Amino acid sequence: MAQRALPLPAARLGRAVLTAGEAPEVSGVVLLLPDGETDSRRRPSTLSYAAQLPFARNLARAGQDDGLAVHVVRYRTRGWNADADPAADALWAADEVVRRYGDIPVCLVGHGMGGRAALRGAGHSAVNSVLAMAPWIPEEDASREPEPVKHLAGRRVLIVHGTNDARTNPELSYRLAERAKKSNRDTCRFEVHSDGHALRQHRSEVMALAADFIRGSLFARSYARPVMDAFAAPPPLGLRMPLAAGFGRSLRH
Repeated sequence: MAQRALPLPAARLGRAVLTAGEAPEVSGVVLLLPDGETDSRRRPSTLSYAAQLPFARNLARAGQDDGLAVHVVRYRTRGWNADADPAADALWAADEVVRRYGDIPVCLVGHGMGGRAALRGAGHSAVNSVLAMAPWIPEEDASREPEPVKHLAGRRVLIVHGTNDARTNPELSYRLAERAKKSNRDTCRFEVHSDGHALRQHRSEVMALAADFIRGSLFARSYARPVMDAFAAPPPLGLRMPLAAGFGRSLRH
């Protein structure tokens, strides 16, 4: 007897990540999009959700006084699949933010497969900025259209990629940033020298860069000099900005 496939669970927003003390009224939201797999209809691993929580807490602390709420998105399935399922979940999550909080700006932040979903979901009207960390960009193939970039116009876009990433190709994220920069000057890319896919070697510098970009994009805070320089610089400098220990420390001043 043939078995019927079980319906996919609905996408969900995890609870807003909170820090100690009374938070002000929510004025901006970060949606964290976890990594995943190329093809899988299995339900997402709880580990992929849990892996985002330290990052979420760090961002929540950095933006607490500004009224930042951070949510981790729970996908319907752990794979990208033929229908770009995580990108659809990112768009749903942005709709849910509007329903819960009203007309406030949203920053999509994703890692790996989540970075691709963040870039894809940037066309949502509530999204004003995107942070893609070690994004998975597929190999260029004559049989498929390249990753879309025109919908990134009007958004602040930051891509961060380790030069030693063995899981997602940093050269492909550079090419995407190069194409996006042609129609959106507010695109920049930082290279984390000698770091891998998880961006652990220079984690504190990456965290500081992320928090500075998010606060500047969502709350009109002044960007730190490295971010300002990256947005102002023409290609290729604005797409291959270096990030290392000494460089990253300036973000915290």
